[in-house]
Order: sequence, then C-alpha cells, then structure tokens
Amino acid sequence: MPSFAAVSTAADTAIAHLLEARAELTGPGGGFEMHTEEVLGRTMRVFDSAPPSMRSFWEMAELHGDKPYLVFEDEHYTYAQVAASVRSLAHHLRDVHGVGSGDRVAIGMRNYPEWVITHWATLSIGAAAVGLNAWWTTPELLHGLSDSRPKVLVVDGERLERVVPILDELRDTAPLAVIAARTNIELPDGAVAWDDVVDGATAPPQLPAADIAPDDDALIFYTSGTTGTPKGAQITHRGSVHNVLHLVYWTMLTVVAGAKDAAATEAASDADGPTPPADAAPSQPVFMGATPLFHVTACNCLLHPATLAGARVVLMRKWDAGRALELIEREGVTNFSGVPTMGRELISHPDFASRDTSTLASIAGGGAPVPPDLVGKIDEALPSGAPTTGYGLTETSGIITANSSAYYLAKPLSCGPVVPTLDAKLVDELGNDLEPGPDVVGRLCVKGPIVIKGYLNRPDATAAEIVDGWFDTGDVARIDDDGFVFIVDRAKDMVLRGGENVYCSEVEAAIYQHPDVVEAAVFGIPDDRLGEAVAAAIVLRDGTTLDQEGLRAFLDGQLAAHKIPSSTWFRTEALPRNANGKFLKRQLRDELLADTAG
Repeated sequence: MPSFAAVSTAADTAIAHLLEARAELTGPGGGFEMHTEEVLGRTMRVFDSAPPSMRSFWEMAELHGDKPYLVFEDEHYTYAQVAASVRSLAHHLRDVHGVGSGDRVAIGMRNYPEWVITHWATLSIGAAAVGLNAWWTTPELLHGLSDSRPKVLVVDGERLERVVPILDELRDTAPLAVIAARTNIELPDGAVAWDDVVDGATAPPQLPAADIAPDDDALIFYTSGTTGTPKGAQITHRGSVHNVLHLVYWTMLTVVAGAKDAAATEAASDADGPTPPADAAPSQPVFMGATPLFHVTACNCLLHPATLAGARVVLMRKWDAGRALELIEREGVTNFSGVPTMGRELISHPDFASRDTSTLASIAGGGAPVPPDLVGKIDEALPSGAPTTGYGLTETSGIITANSSAYYLAKPLSCGPVVPTLDAKLVDELGNDLEPGPDVVGRLCVKGPIVIKGYLNRPDATAAEIVDGWFDTGDVARIDDDGFVFIVDRAKDMVLRGGENVYCSEVEAAIYQHPDVVEAAVFGIPDDRLGEAVAAAIVLRDGTTLDQEGLRAFLDGQLAAHKIPSSTWFRTEALPRNANGKFLKRQLRDELLADTAG
C-alpha cells in the first residue's frame, strides 16, 4: 500500500498537470482562446470558436446521418430519422402556427424522443423551448403556461389530462395550439395528434430559414429561488453554446493533463519497455440520461454535448436501477449521468456484479452534492472508468465547475475549478467582496456569458439576483489556491431532494392554506437515499387536530408529490425566530432531529 506522503505527492502532481493543461488550452493556438465582447451590455470573455446559435450545433449533428442517436427503452432512432422529424415539425410550427424568433413552444412530457425532436425544432427556428416540469400538477402547469405564454404546447397523454381542465382559461388571454404525443384519450378542441403533423418521410430537405441572435432566448426552465413561485429562467443561445464548449473543454483538459500524468509516471517507472497503449475509444460514445430533460443537467449538460459529438443517447421512461443496468449492458453505455442517488443505487444494485458494465467510462453525479464516500466507491466499481461531478445552476445554463478522474480523487470534497469564461468571487452577507484566500468562506457569485438573461416577466427578481452582471448563486463556498471550489452550504431556502429543487416557501404557502395551521416551517433533513427529504414543523390552532396523513391528503393536488413533506412535527409552542422574525430553521431542525433520535 502506498504511503500517505506518496498519495499526496501524486495528487499534487496531478493538480499541477491540470493547471498546466488549462494554460495551454486557453492560450494561443490551444483551441479555447477567448476574447472580450459586450454581452447584454457588459464586457465578458467569450470563446473565439463559439458558433452563433444552437441551430449551428444541430446542423452539425445532422451530418451524423445514419448513426444511432436516440434509444428510448426498446425504440431506436438514427440521427437522420430524428433530423427528418425535426424538419417536419419545424416547418409545421412556422407555417401553421407562425412560430418564429421571440415566440415560445412549451414541452410537457416524459423523456420521450418527441421531447428531443420538439426541442431541436423549436431552437432551430429561433423560438424558445419552455421546459415544463413533468411532475407539476394542474395548478402548477397553469402558472407555468400563463407565465410563458407559448404559441404551441407539445404534451404527452399524462400531461394532456392535467392541461385539459385549464385550456379554456389559458385561451381566454391568447391562442394556444396543442400537439399531443403518445396518448389515446380524446383530443380537445384545437389539439392535433403528433403523428398527424410530424412525418419524416415527407419532410422538406432543409430547415426553415431563421434569424437568431446569440443573446436570444433558447430555453425557459423554471426555478423558484426563495420566492415560492416558479420563475422562468431565460437561457440564451450564447449561454447554451458556451456551456457545451465548457464541457468539451473539460474533456480535452483531462485528456491533456492525463497525458502529462502518464508521461511522468512512465518516466519514473522502473518497468522494462514502453507503457502499453490504452484501449481504443469506442466508435460511438453512448450516454445514458436518467434525469428529466426539463432540467439543465439532462438537457444542456448531456443532450447538447452528446448530440454535437454524434453520440447515442439512451433515455428511460422512469428511473429504475435494475432496468438501467439492463440498458447499460445492451447498449454499451459509456457515460452515465444522474443525481448522486442514482449512481449509488446503480453500483449497489444486486444485479451490478452480474451485468456487463465494462463499457462504462464514467458515472457522473450532478444536481446534488456528491458524498465523498461515493467518489471512492464509484472509482472502485469502474476498473476502466472514473467518477465525475459538476456544479451548476439553471441560472448558469449548466456547469460552473467540473471535476473528474484523478483530480476528483485528489480533491473529493471539491466540485472542481471554475470554467474558463466565468469570473468568480465570494461576498459576505451584505454583498461586499471578500479578499481571496483558501480559508475564506462566503456566498459564491459568478459572471460570464453563461449567466441567464434574466427571469421571464420578473424584472424585480432579475435585478435582485444579477447585479452588474454578477449572479449570486446563494451557495456558501470557499476557493482554494488551485482555484478549486468547495461548496460549504446553501444560503437559499431550498431542499435538494434527489436532484429536485424543493423551495420551502412554496411548500409553506400551500400548508398555510389549511385553516388549522398557525405557523409552518419547511426544511430539509438528511436522507440516506435522496440526500435530503422534505420535512415540516407546524403549530396548529388550539383545539384542532391534524396528522401526517391528513396533511398529505390536503396537499395532494396542490403540490407535486415530491414536494409534500415526508416527515412532519406538530408542536404546541411557537416556532423559534431570530430578531428579524424569521424562523430559525437550522436550530429547529437540529432540535427536532435530536428529539427523534432520543
């Protein structure tokens, strides 16, 4: 067994090589050179090689032709087949519904191939794709659709059933066409079946012409922050393009740094003869996306780069670790992407040892902090692969940092260094800049072309969250001397349940609708499977009774199931508050957990 000193030296050397590789790649002739440019009124660094829009990426992807592209359970589609469907839908959206630059098309469905086709068709004609959370209830869908006002809504059967009761209300303000996929229910007025409007066999040979500016909206993904009501984050074409290039950059960075590591190891080795070459890379990378496409993790950080690379993308109807292992074996999956919970369930599943997972080069964890123990377990489970993580937000179009392989093992508590086009700083509670230092802790703020344009219809929220181009992530962090970011805590009032953001104020607002509730505080508690679970402390009116089941029944239909508290403590005394009248949630959580443990 190597000594601690030897391990530390190897880790230090790996990090040094990574920093050298970064300087080479972003320097002259390195492929990721940058220049400054005015973006949304502010000067920022952008990549010299960045294409103007996501349409450019899709046009490049069409060249992959008959390569396999999408796998959904037992369905298989090539790039050529999807491209034909994209052209067919793009012309239908433009010619029949007048969709073009500045318009929106909403997508509400599971991770079906139709989601991907609608996404590329919408972006390619200059409209913005609105990703509706497929878990939303009817009232939540009403808010998202009323706020985004799409010209067209593309839904599956499950979402159609939830939308039908609110269609008339939505159409009172503006027309709304509906395209329904994978449904057997009777279609409402103004709705058409997917198969009646999307026909790859008769698709025009070219996409419709479109005028798309880099800072036009490409995607609207909903996120709440601490206000309770979901806000539509406006992700631009420039932001999406740069996120893809950041992911390509990180891949190249680890290749160049890895070559330096290998050269150093070979030079120091006493073994005879040259180091045998690594196995050749597979002819086509195969990515499995196990998280919803209405999140940046699956859409911007998996679908986009995988499509550009000509990879195969394996989608699942719903998460099931056993089924995932079947598909990994059958499709030869090389890269698995999911929240850390999924990675843990995958490698601990009874079938893991019996399934052929030899093609897996990485198990990526994003959307939630990765426990350090899981980093080592993934490394052990993948003899020919490595763990990978990334840190980012909807508001940054994808990743802020990335970490993988030897560098992740060297710093398993870190989510990695900040991507090249971003500036990062730490601020105190009053927003004042803190002096840099490895032990300095503060709220992490970032500035660069991947920061969203703003929140749809919410100039107040935009002004509060983005100041002089700096976006306040709401996460408490420190940055070491190598530029690696360590997330210490979350300042925003939010529970991260299995990769899904649950905003406490939204849940509290729903609980307060109950006539017997006097006070309610919602917070996260540790959960071995999900990372965090939603919990609540409630004070009831004198003489009234309410229990966990009663609360769940009351919230059912108001909130998506994952937002409903799984643990609730009912108290007789008032909840603890600070001088400003805010609930002391951390103190409350610790007291209640201690009482439960006792």
